[in-house]
Amino acid sequence: MDQPDQRPSYQHLCASSACDCGISRRDWLRLTALTGAAAAPLLRAGDAAAQAQRGDDVPVRIGYLPITDATPLLVAHSRQLFEAEGLRTEKPRLFRSWAQITEAFVAGQVNVVHLLSPTTMFVRYGSQFGAKVVAWNHMNGSALAVARHINSVKDLGGTQVAIPFWYSIHNVVLQQLLRANGLKAVSRARSAGLASDEVNLIVMAPAEMVSALASKAVSGYIVAEPFVAAAEVSGVGKVLRFVGDVWQNHACCLLTLAERDITERPEWAQKVTNAIVKAQLWTRNNQLDTAKLLAASGEGKYTPHGLPVLTKVLAATEMAQYTQGGIIKHPQWNQRRIDFQPYPYPSYTEELVKALQVTHVEGNAAFLEKLDPKFVARDLVDDRFVKNALKQVGGLKAFGHAESFTRREVIEA
Repeated sequence: MDQPDQRPSYQHLCASSACDCGISRRDWLRLTALTGAAAAPLLRAGDAAAQAQRGDDVPVRIGYLPITDATPLLVAHSRQLFEAEGLRTEKPRLFRSWAQITEAFVAGQVNVVHLLSPTTMFVRYGSQFGAKVVAWNHMNGSALAVARHINSVKDLGGTQVAIPFWYSIHNVVLQQLLRANGLKAVSRARSAGLASDEVNLIVMAPAEMVSALASKAVSGYIVAEPFVAAAEVSGVGKVLRFVGDVWQNHACCLLTLAERDITERPEWAQKVTNAIVKAQLWTRNNQLDTAKLLAASGEGKYTPHGLPVLTKVLAATEMAQYTQGGIIKHPQWNQRRIDFQPYPYPSYTEELVKALQVTHVEGNAAFLEKLDPKFVARDLVDDRFVKNALKQVGGLKAFGHAESFTRREVIEA
């Protein structure tokens, strides 16, 4: 039930002062400025930082947002997997928005980050910064949460729905769902009128989404975990669709390094990738321990989230119930609520480029029209390191996947 007096019980899960993981209008303007001359100072700063740090003895400087997308990076840090590879590390740096983490990455303040899969394209082709994807960070791990009176996607017509970022798989899949149900995505002022077949998309910090749903400011939101689980635990919302139940085993966030680091210190890049792959495998086999590690009560205090919410995501035991309730439409896919495997399938990158080219985004998106899917799959992604890392842990079969570096993308909205 929507009970305003419950807000303190779930707002503490992610206090906005520490976890504004979405992007404000101001941040969005800052980020879109990176496609022009405003990017030059950051690019120069990044080049200067890289020149000052020659050789492989460069510490791992992790940049992350406190969402489950960051799990492999934080597990690798907590379990000292980077050190096991002979690397030095600094304390992971928590950022409040995608704009901030992107700016810090371009400026060389952090050198190992998880970025939303479409954002990697924005950074490389929009801002002209040499970002390279070396592995997937995780699969699935997102959902569409709605108010309790919403029982179908069509019920979202004429309402406001929040997204965390224009360049996100969340925006892409939400618009696929809307189109499949005869609805049209628009972006207008919240006070603007809407036709019954229009859905107004609002970019909002995930930390604010549960409160917005409770206060009826939005009818739903699509976002990374654990913010959907938070709505369930607090009783203010429910899952309408899991993103992974629309795009089978899609990648949400990707392990991203600077191309200059890969070129100048390939052994360093290999060791970073080795640690992340080992962290992913450990996470798959230690789900509850992972939740404890990430929780606010954990030793590292990596996130502000409570253990019940993180357990609901990372050690999910309710997938059969979601199937019985009709929320999961494709139970034959046998997917976890969030899962981990590192290989960046080219087919996914190609399909994502095509999907972005028909997805509404704000700002200067002219660069998207010029992208060739096959070129992006070759140019954006460098899979040499992850292939080597997989050999060390038993290959893709260790993650429950076939030993093949090709697959067919399945999207069924």
